[in-house]
Amino acid sequence: MDANFEGGAARMNVLQYVADRWDRLSLQAFLHVSAVVQCTVLATVLGVAIGVAVYRSPAGSALATALASTILTIPSFALLALLIPVFGLGANTTVVALVLYALLPIVRNTVVGLAGVDPAVSDAARGIGMSRFGVLARVELRLAWPAILAGMRVATQMLMGIAVIAAYAKGPGLGSEVFSGLANAGSANSMNQALTGTIGVVILALLLDGVYVLVNRFTVSRGVRG
Repeated sequence: MDANFEGGAARMNVLQYVADRWDRLSLQAFLHVSAVVQCTVLATVLGVAIGVAVYRSPAGSALATALASTILTIPSFALLALLIPVFGLGANTTVVALVLYALLPIVRNTVVGLAGVDPAVSDAARGIGMSRFGVLARVELRLAWPAILAGMRVATQMLMGIAVIAAYAKGPGLGSEVFSGLANAGSANSMNQALTGTIGVVILALLLDGVYVLVNRFTVSRGVRG
């Protein structure tokens, strides 16, 4: 009975903590999502450009994927520590780190998607007078879009967690709640801070994943989805 009472009290403490600090927490949540979405968009532009440049070359594709994979093997704290002397504390370091981490799934899926386009489709497009750029932009990239979108989805979910660690470099978002809770372990609101930041990130990640489901539904034809 006592354990149940304590558990209920703990839940109420978290809810009360969120209610009392809603303005600050909602701003942190917005900044967290904003940083992740913007970095995913930047990584998509860069990753698709890299994929377009190398997908026709097996050696180039392997090299681009290997380099992106190497970045992903660097621990988050180590990469942030390397970037801080160059870009300083704050948003710049966070953006560079998140974009670098997001590259692998986007580059890899762009290469796979473009390489998987049926050559007969590309030949038919050229046969009706389309330029090479026209074939790429209007045919090949459209057919590769489901794979690219899947890469963006994976990258976004990764960045939601990595953005928490970016609080180490004074980056925006809910990571500051988690770090403050851990740094002040044992204080009155330390557990509430850590739980609020962690649960908030999970909820935001699920919401963003739902957005990708909708984007996939409205931008990918039913035949391709099936």
